[in-house]
Amino acid sequence: KYKTDVMKERILSINPQADVEVKKEFFLPDSDTAFLNDCDYIVDAIDTISAKLALVQTANEKKIPIISSMGTGNKLHPELFEITDITKTSVCPLCKVMRKELKNRGVAHLKVLYSKEKPVDVSKNITEEEKGNKRSLPGSISFVPPVAGLIIAGEVIRDLAGIS
Repeated sequence: KYKTDVMKERILSINPQADVEVKKEFFLPDSDTAFLNDCDYIVDAIDTISAKLALVQTANEKKIPIISSMGTGNKLHPELFEITDITKTSVCPLCKVMRKELKNRGVAHLKVLYSKEKPVDVSKNITEEEKGNKRSLPGSISFVPPVAGLIIAGEVIRDLAGIS
């Protein structure tokens, strides 16, 4: 099942009168952004940097609030996640790339969820067969990404409700 369909089912199980519109879109840098016109808030949980950057730029152009999830891969301490501006981040390699690329694109600020936890070094886990042109991909442990999602959900709800 699509995550969006599961979430709609869950919302309707809580409130059968809720108006839930599901949009199944795979966002890429050259995607048509018209589907974003009705958004009140954007949660960026995209894995590719080029798509993250395009989505942030689109959100800024359309004046839609956005929060971006930075890397949760190879992390084991979800209690270290925090929400801040991209300019105030450190340690996280994805944040470093995003800061540089956003600056190059004239984007001064971006609300992000990130962690100062140093990612677990998995380079020793690469077999001889995997060496060469292959790079190690970050792995996720089952409890870390959901915590990040819950923290982001809380931030979005507080923002939409006007509660600091």
